[in-house]
Amino acid sequence: MKKEFNINEMTDGILSSNISFVSKAITLVESTKHEHQEQAQQIINVIIKHSGNSFRLGITGVPGVGKSTFIESFGLEVINRGHKLAVLAIDPSSQLSKGSILGDKTRMEQLSVHPKAFIRPSPSSGSLGGVARKTKESIIICEAAGYDYIFIETVGVGQSETAVHQLTDFFLLLMLAGAGDELQGIKRGIMEMADGMVITKADGSNTDKAKMARGEYARALHLFPPTESNWIPEVLTCSSTENKGIKEVYDMIDKYKRHTITNHFFETKRANQTKQWLHQTINDTLIERFYANPIIKEEILKIEKQLEQNLINPYQAAMDLFKKIN
Repeated sequence: MKKEFNINEMTDGILSSNISFVSKAITLVESTKHEHQEQAQQIINVIIKHSGNSFRLGITGVPGVGKSTFIESFGLEVINRGHKLAVLAIDPSSQLSKGSILGDKTRMEQLSVHPKAFIRPSPSSGSLGGVARKTKESIIICEAAGYDYIFIETVGVGQSETAVHQLTDFFLLLMLAGAGDELQGIKRGIMEMADGMVITKADGSNTDKAKMARGEYARALHLFPPTESNWIPEVLTCSSTENKGIKEVYDMIDKYKRHTITNHFFETKRANQTKQWLHQTINDTLIERFYANPIIKEEILKIEKQLEQNLINPYQAAMDLFKKIN
């Protein structure tokens, strides 16, 4: 990647929907280099007024549920309905090597070559919440480039994978049928946040199992308190390989969009998400600057040696560290 970028050239390229410039801008956003971060923020400052005009869909589900296959089938449906689609696929990063396979794009053969689609796999880089830390900035870049439907595919249901709910307008949970006790397969917190659920692979001998699972999940969702949006989450079935039930999923999401725009929940949620973005950025910046402080780096090394010998209380050590930067 070039060390220097012409900011005007970059912003003009993004606003003219040039995929090459969109990709370069996201690469800058994801870079850990200070100069790249500064350039990225300059770009964001210019294009942010052109963002906010998309529908943001978060897609999550248990491993093996077929997220990539579903995204390809549903993505083509979205495009056929007259939209431009951007897919931000978050791949898990290894805790050991810190690397990611970034293979989602290879599993979306038709969508990846469609002129109205843009697919960008990104590493989670150890970020909690199942989404990359810079996903929000990537959304803004894609929106400024004219993509009016944005999918965020998360790494998979996990302990803290709920941050996607703070980035999107609709949270879609994909589930499998016939994999044991369905209601034990996911966490209650994720079910409560889901605006809709889809039982995938509802074809062949699995069709009846999918219908039964749909009924079980629908009954479970009715036990939860009413949502802030006054929307009643729906449960559908689909077969991505046979393209069955895909149109119904689109109609459900479109129905939700119209419902939340009418009762003004849509704009309220977006406003709250922007505030959350501010506070999350503050938290991330404070942590980064704390650990980058030369005094803190030196002190932590000393404290770690003391901890190994059980000579110091970790809580007190942390409090002492904070005092050194006050």
